Amino acid sequence: MAGQVRQIDDTDDLGYYIIRNVMGQLMESAITVKGQATIPKAIRDHLRLKPGDRVKFFLHPDGSVVLLPKLPASTLRGIVKSRRRRPMTIQEMDEATAEGASDARPARRR
Repeated sequence: MAGQVRQIDDTDDLGYYIIRNVMGQLMESAITVKGQATIPKAIRDHLRLKPGDRVKFFLHPDGSVVLLPKLPASTLRGIVKSRRRRPMTIQEMDEATAEGASDARPARRR
C-alpha cells in the first residue's frame, strides 16, 4: 500500500478497519520525561510500523500534526519504467556533453 492513495469508504475492508479500529477509538499516549510517547497499536498496524522503523512528523499551519512512516528509497523501485539501453561509453558521454554545451545559451554577464 506504500505509495498508493486510496479513497476510503464504509464498504471498503480497509476503510472499515480504519473507521472501526482507528477512528472509532479514543487513542492517547502519555509523554515521558524523555519526551517519548508510545504510538498506539492500531496506528502502528495501520502504518505497518515495526520496531526500528523511523517516522516523520509534519506540522500543518492549522496546528495539526501528521505522523508518517519514513520510507526507504527502495520503495520507489519500479515506479519509472526502464528503457533497457546499453550503458554509454565515456566517449559517447563526452560527445553528448559537448553537443549539449554547444546548444546551451551563452551565460549572462553581470
